[in-house]
Amino acid sequence: MALDPRFCLDVPKGFDDSDAETGVHPMARKLFPATTAAEAFQKAHDWVREQRIRLVDVSWDFSHDEDEPHCLSVYFTFEEDPEDT
Repeated sequence: MALDPRFCLDVPKGFDDSDAETGVHPMARKLFPATTAAEAFQKAHDWVREQRIRLVDVSWDFSHDEDEPHCLSVYFTFEEDPEDT
């Protein structure tokens, strides 16, 4: 599966700012809004299963008065291609 370049973040090879005072880590977040909690988890499960990512963390939110009030956020990093290392 090829990555869509419109959704890619260019990070220079060897970039690692984790020891710097800013503590920058290349990470992404994807939101899974849904009408029920179960639906949000199912959407996330289906998406994660199809990706080459390393799951870092998740968070949960509930927004009253929204069509899809349940929202699961998935934080992840992209798996490196073994040929690139």
